[in-house]
Amino acid sequence: MMPRTPFLCDMAANIYIGNKVSVNMNCSLMDSNRITIDDETMIGPNVQIYTATHPVTVDDRLNADWDAHPEQHFVRTRALPVHIEHQCWLGGGVIVLPGVTIGAGSVIGAGSVVTHDIPAGVVAVGNPCHVVRTLIQQA
Repeated sequence: MMPRTPFLCDMAANIYIGNKVSVNMNCSLMDSNRITIDDETMIGPNVQIYTATHPVTVDDRLNADWDAHPEQHFVRTRALPVHIEHQCWLGGGVIVLPGVTIGAGSVIGAGSVVTHDIPAGVVAVGNPCHVVRTLIQQA
């Protein structure tokens, strides 16, 4: 893999990239958990892949012990892995949220926000990202 600069990541220890992967410029990978990008995948410019998430309600989100332990973060965080299977193409500006798997050979349209798993062999677009058609795989 040869990422175009700038390339930003959180830890760099949780990113697993296969062979023949293209990562274009201005990509951000928040790798609090494992990010796996399989072989022959194209990642467009300005793509963001997140693994960290927080509880939605304030009572669940805020760390009640923060005043007693200021070395801890004031909010609770958890991280879910992201897997982009082989031969995918993520268009420019795609955002992939925590816990998502994008199935092999799928194409995610530019500017899409991927909030849930996407099956293999489809074109998916939008916010939230949804399948618009199935691709015909040639033998």
